[in-house]
Amino acid sequence: MRSKAGWVLLLLAIGLSVVSGCSLRRHPIENPIITDSQQPDKELFDRAVDDLEHSRYTVARLTFQTLINTYPDSEFLAKAKLGIADSWYRQGGTSNLLQAEAEYRDFITFFPTMPEAGEAQMRVAMIHYRAMEKPDRDPTRALRAEQEFQKLLLTYPDGPFVPLASQRLREVQEVLAQGAFEICRFYYLLGADKAAQPRLEELVERYPSFSRTDQALYLLGSSLERSGGEAAAKSPNYYARIVRDYPLSPRVEDAKKRMAAMEAPIPEPDPAAVARMTYENTHAGSIGLWGRMMGVFHRHPNVSAAQGKTGPPTMTAQGPAQPEAAAGSSSSSGSTTTIFLEPVGAEGSAGNPDDAP
Repeated sequence: MRSKAGWVLLLLAIGLSVVSGCSLRRHPIENPIITDSQQPDKELFDRAVDDLEHSRYTVARLTFQTLINTYPDSEFLAKAKLGIADSWYRQGGTSNLLQAEAEYRDFITFFPTMPEAGEAQMRVAMIHYRAMEKPDRDPTRALRAEQEFQKLLLTYPDGPFVPLASQRLREVQEVLAQGAFEICRFYYLLGADKAAQPRLEELVERYPSFSRTDQALYLLGSSLERSGGEAAAKSPNYYARIVRDYPLSPRVEDAKKRMAAMEAPIPEPDPAAVARMTYENTHAGSIGLWGRMMGVFHRHPNVSAAQGKTGPPTMTAQGPAQPEAAAGSSSSSGSTTTIFLEPVGAEGSAGNPDDAP
């Protein structure tokens, strides 16, 4: 039997051991244990991206902005600013897209060397591309889209968006050229040759890849021919371009007849032009009867005629959508020299251009 004193000593020893154990235990606040949890700015960024992907645009913007304000030196700062712009872009609507454009431009200004700067410029161009209207309507958005795509191709020539931007630029220029062509044709049918000829000359020099450049060349040659005198002597040059550069055009035989009547030499078709037009005719887009019927109710233009084109888009700047450019002059379609064209409105349109002589 253990004595009473022994039991007291035993209980005292147990108590001391408990107290000692408590004094050695790590306090969770005073001595925090480092875990593998993510950094707080990364957590904010991931949360904002998740909100953006689930169309919670306002929440995403607030979270991105919190990251920017709280962690100004974060490695996610640039991507957060781009995320804010993307949230406006995805949300859509006129006012939101205007805000998106401003945010993208700010991003390009502050982070011009980042790979995402090309993506931001592409988004700016697409904002105007999606807003452009049919050829017979206000060309302002189409002109702005042309300007922004040209800026992208000139500033980021090796970027991943170059192939898509080049095709979108061809489509924009198809719309602009179609609008100019209808004006030229209107003046031609009206017999106003002095108004038609400079516009046609400008059109065929600026947009050689336009799907109806051969038609424009024929109208120009015919207009010069009926003007008589020195003007008529220039007409075979434009007929010759149809035969040489657009050898598969339905206007080739008409052009040859006009040149034969004027006893002008008829050139041989350019083999490269034959190959180009063969490829383009094979890969050309089509809209179909239903598409043409429904197109009457659509605000956006049909750009299928620009599909399959292989030539480089025109890189010269033009028009009132070029506020930052310096004035100059050029007629070369491949040049980067800035030019200003006389703004013209859709004064009228007239039926099928194939009806013209």
